[in-house]
Amino acid sequence: MMAESVEMVENKGKPPVFCEKLCIVCKGAREGNKICKTIQNIELKIFGKNGCIWGAARTKYYGVTPDKKLPGNSRKNKQKQTGKKR
Repeated sequence: MMAESVEMVENKGKPPVFCEKLCIVCKGAREGNKICKTIQNIELKIFGKNGCIWGAARTKYYGVTPDKKLPGNSRKNKQKQTGKKR
């Protein structure tokens, strides 16, 4: 298992897009789909709290596990919405 802390990483290049936008299981589970949530829970039990490699990359980058939505006040979310860097 990974011994890394769950903190948002600053200046680590491109964000991990697959888990956030393309993974049908994670995206569906975060949107409330019960089947996707069940599959994701099984996945989290197999791989650990950070999930698969894409979920682990999302956790490392954003500091949020694959089963949780990104916080609305996330700095990276604000950058994405405004298109500006601080």
